[in-house]
Amino acid sequence: MELVYLVIALAVCISIHEASHAWVAWKLGDPTAKAAGRVSLNPLRHLDLFGTLMIFIVHFGWGKPVPFNEHNLRHPRRDAALIALAGPLSNLLTAFLLSIVLKYAPLPVFAIGAIKAIFSLSIILFLFNLIPIAPLDGSKFLGLVIPRSREREYQLFLAKGPVILIVLIVLDRLLQETTGFSLLGTFLQWGYEVIAVGLVLIT
Repeated sequence: MELVYLVIALAVCISIHEASHAWVAWKLGDPTAKAAGRVSLNPLRHLDLFGTLMIFIVHFGWGKPVPFNEHNLRHPRRDAALIALAGPLSNLLTAFLLSIVLKYAPLPVFAIGAIKAIFSLSIILFLFNLIPIAPLDGSKFLGLVIPRSREREYQLFLAKGPVILIVLIVLDRLLQETTGFSLLGTFLQWGYEVIAVGLVLIT
């Protein structure tokens, strides 16, 4: 049953995350993602088969990246950051709304399990995507503070981001296997507990 809940949570959370990227890009003047059918909550438009399988194999995966053309944006650097921010914020908003549902709505047992899974994964996606390494959304926030004189270094950092991220995840996994401590796991666990408790308190 836990596997069923996880599949449901993945379909819902990734769809909301990616559709939010696409919707904000469209509203900021770039129709690329909308033309590709990405302003949609249909999971089939957002789930990447290999990326989804990797979640079950190595507990790390991805959805299909939302395409956008910076040349269609009036303020490319700022708008790219807003598009990136839309994904994590949509997950946080989802967790907030579900905390209200879990707290006040009478639900059948199966629904409670599925909603709790979506709630938890929403918070994890929010936290994980704030890490400032490409292709994660947090890397775009750096563009708001990096001086123009460092644009070349910033673009190089973005280009190497996926390799850097994979290396860091592998090193963190090795650290966990040898010492029992995971830097990424600790960040996600502490962040999750703070946000989950905060949402319960304010709803």
